Amino acid sequence: MSEETISDLMFRRAVRSDLPTIVALLADDHLGAQRERLEVPLPVSYQEAFSTIDANPDQYLLVVERNGIVIGCLQLSFLRGLGRQGAWHARINEVRVVRSLRSRGIGQEMIKHAIELARQHGCSLIELTSHKSRTEAHRFYERLGFVPSHEGMSMSLVP
Repeated sequence: MSEETISDLMFRRAVRSDLPTIVALLADDHLGAQRERLEVPLPVSYQEAFSTIDANPDQYLLVVERNGIVIGCLQLSFLRGLGRQGAWHARINEVRVVRSLRSRGIGQEMIKHAIELARQHGCSLIELTSHKSRTEAHRFYERLGFVPSHEGMSMSLVP
């Protein structure tokens, strides 16, 4: 791509036709390459997941595009619990930017946009998860004001 600026980014809710690009973004790192199935056609499980996400008003699959081309994505989930006096909070997952465009401010703008969406939704807290091996991502999130406040754990339920 030629010299572009941050101002030419367009943020929008993902549509079904974005799915192959989103899966390709998810597969383009050391963890995603092991977990994702980038096939043509895509496995039905991706179509089903997209339908579930798209139908839920508390889920937002965000894409960022430049010149009509999707160059990044993230999933923003709005959750309500009893803690914090019944407050809404937001969770960011699956943040990806096209490899050749990383370190150009695109990820920062995506996160800023997600924070604004969370504010508009009435959230009092925004969290994100990132695999422990993604140390560069952790530094990036800390530069944006996120603090490592919790220790997360996971358990795979698939053999």
